[in-house]
Amino acid sequence: MNLFSSLNNGLLRWGRQVLTGWVAWWQVLLIGAQIVVLALSPSSYDDREERHGLMLHLYRSTAPLLTWFLVLSALVSLVLIRIVVATALSYGLSQYALEVLVRTLVLELIPLYAALFVAVRYSMPEAQRIRRLLANEYRQGVFRPRQLLLRQDMLPRALAGVFSVLLLAALSCVLTLLLTYVNVYGFSPWALADYNRSVGSVFSPEVSLIFGLKTLFFSFAVAFVPMAASAKPDVGGGFSRRSDISEFARLLSVILLMEVISLLGNYY
Repeated sequence: MNLFSSLNNGLLRWGRQVLTGWVAWWQVLLIGAQIVVLALSPSSYDDREERHGLMLHLYRSTAPLLTWFLVLSALVSLVLIRIVVATALSYGLSQYALEVLVRTLVLELIPLYAALFVAVRYSMPEAQRIRRLLANEYRQGVFRPRQLLLRQDMLPRALAGVFSVLLLAALSCVLTLLLTYVNVYGFSPWALADYNRSVGSVFSPEVSLIFGLKTLFFSFAVAFVPMAASAKPDVGGGFSRRSDISEFARLLSVILLMEVISLLGNYY
């Protein structure tokens, strides 16, 4: 009897966990869809204060992050470039070094760490600010319409997150390609034709499409997943602080799933 009761309780707990997980992911999809609709609606940009708030968040999501991200990107790129070039030369495979660098750095690593960098430095802290705002309003008995919360607080931060990931990834790709050329060919301009031909052979239409879509969906995940979690009330209706580790794990699982799908599209 005790065994049956323990098994029943375990199944009930597992069922509640599964249901809670489905509700959380449905919240992400619902709020993401609402933000996309608001972003595509011209009326969302009619108010002057809302436009000013959007521009402020676009600045806050990029300008403070830009210098450190490019420095980090340059250091990581230089280390990996030297490792790949030296390894290729030691095995007599220098003709493949450039393709390996472009596929490894530009196609795979840069969108990934651009998304994670923006998530840690901007999207997740802003999501916590929204949650603190909702917690204060709940304690004071102030209940704003959900549409107002989406339009005034979530939409500017989500658009800023998307913009930041795309901008940082684009700048980092350009920087990495320049560093790759200098490390492989030096400062001579005479290898530009061969370099462009080699890089262009990697970016086939299919690979370019997958790369663009992956970066775009990475930016969507960074923008929507933390925002949706910040607006989800607790069981009692309040908005207590959530663990940063659990929220980052949720976002990382989404990004890794997209990365696996892109790898399947590129190499299978």
